[in-house]
Amino acid sequence: MPNGVDKRDLPTKTCPVCQRPFSWRKKWARDWESVVYCSAACRQKK
Repeated sequence: MPNGVDKRDLPTKTCPVCQRPFSWRKKWARDWESVVYCSAACRQKK
């Protein structure tokens, strides 16, 4: 049996720019609370 968590069980947020949901990523583990945008492109469009 594989270790880890299924993608469907990861926390998600909605991007305020494109209104699309995005999931938790390992690189955001330390600052998930402060992540607002799904990508750098959406961050620039704000």
